[in-house]
Amino acid sequence: MGTTSILVLAAGLLTILAGAKIFTNGIEWMGKKLNLSEGAVGSVLAAVGTALPETMVPLIAILFAPAGTATEVGIGAILGAPFMLSTLAFGVVGVSKMVFCRGSSCIDVKRSIVMRDLKYFICFYSLAAAAAFIPYMMIKIPIALVLVTGYGYYVIKTLGDGDTLSELDIPPLYLWKKGEEPPLSAIIIQVIISLGLIAGGANYFVDALGNLATTVMMPALILSIIITPIATELPEKFNSIIWVKGGKDTLAMGNITGAMVFQGSIIPTIGILLTPWSISTLAAISAALALLSSIIIYLITSKKELRASHMIYPVAIYGIFLLLIFTMM
Repeated sequence: MGTTSILVLAAGLLTILAGAKIFTNGIEWMGKKLNLSEGAVGSVLAAVGTALPETMVPLIAILFAPAGTATEVGIGAILGAPFMLSTLAFGVVGVSKMVFCRGSSCIDVKRSIVMRDLKYFICFYSLAAAAAFIPYMMIKIPIALVLVTGYGYYVIKTLGDGDTLSELDIPPLYLWKKGEEPPLSAIIIQVIISLGLIAGGANYFVDALGNLATTVMMPALILSIIITPIATELPEKFNSIIWVKGGKDTLAMGNITGAMVFQGSIIPTIGILLTPWSISTLAAISAALALLSSIIIYLITSKKELRASHMIYPVAIYGIFLLLIFTMM
């Protein structure tokens, strides 16, 4: 079982990586074809597209898992995804910048996009976390409606932010090697194929990871808050590495911060409506640390240029969380 799971893990990882490579190419062309801004492509299209795997995990856990563990795993996965993005994913951008752009430690992003995304995330996620401590469903439902409406407003505000993709150098579409510009139909087909690869690879990866965790008798909440989010957030991490390597830092950061906004508003709404939405101490700590990491990066970005070295703070916060887990076990 262990050897098989490891092989499936490796296959799933390679599939996600291939899907991410195809996706970034396709989504850039879609943004160029539709004359969209970097903010719209990175923070909305790419963020929502690559959020599919982690969206499916809590849904499947809540709707189909055994009643005893469904709520715990589902809520853990909902809270674990933003925590992973606001800590390790930021660290991935920092390390990628150091590796691929040794001559420049500055993360070349449009500060208004990063600050806007983090501002909305902090607001939405704080509201979602606060709802877990409210015992009355009649109050939680309006909060869920506020989160959905708020995300819609965020999307509208984001659509015109940043330079248009037509101003960036984009490699030829993988499914259209001809000299002329590819048609929208070819771009859409490539994006759909890439999302299929990402979702399929993530599904097998998470299943294999769960089998390994069961073998070593890992608690369900630990699996859902730490292990599963690392797997399901791989698309965002891979996308960001690819974009940093290509010198497109705004897209790299926007993919992460945009996914944080989506997962801090729409995904918690699922938890609020389909579960009792009461969280454990460990889950509450992960939410608090996710907010702390986001606030630190927001404050740094508001006062100075964002540098790769600044990403050590989110990674350190993730390390603190791991120490807390080992202390509580």
